[in-house]
Amino acid sequence: MAIMIITISLPSLIHRLGGENAKKAKMLAREYQCDLKRIRRSRNWQISGEITQLELLANRLRELDSLVMQFLITRLKDKLAEYQEQLEPKSAKLVRLVKQNPSITLAELMHITHCTIAEARTARFNADSF
Repeated sequence: MAIMIITISLPSLIHRLGGENAKKAKMLAREYQCDLKRIRRSRNWQISGEITQLELLANRLRELDSLVMQFLITRLKDKLAEYQEQLEPKSAKLVRLVKQNPSITLAELMHITHCTIAEARTARFNADSF
């Protein structure tokens, strides 16, 4: 699976979080190999990183359960929801597709998910055994 880096815009981050909380968020983002930075000289910020790392960061921010960080948590959660399909393992995606449409052919599975025929057969077997 190719590493996919996404960028999420965070307009008026300092106004929403405050300076100290923005610094804390920046340090947390750095721990998860994400980059939280200001866009040029504007008041807008952006966070970029791999999808999996951004998801880990969002989970960590939820654990902190800070009302101040709610804006950042919401923005991350909303944007990651768009990429949820890429976060799902290929085997789980195959099984889900077979369960949604039991009459799907192996060729259709291979075309949709770019998997091998062996992976498609295994998914069909796993879905049928449940």
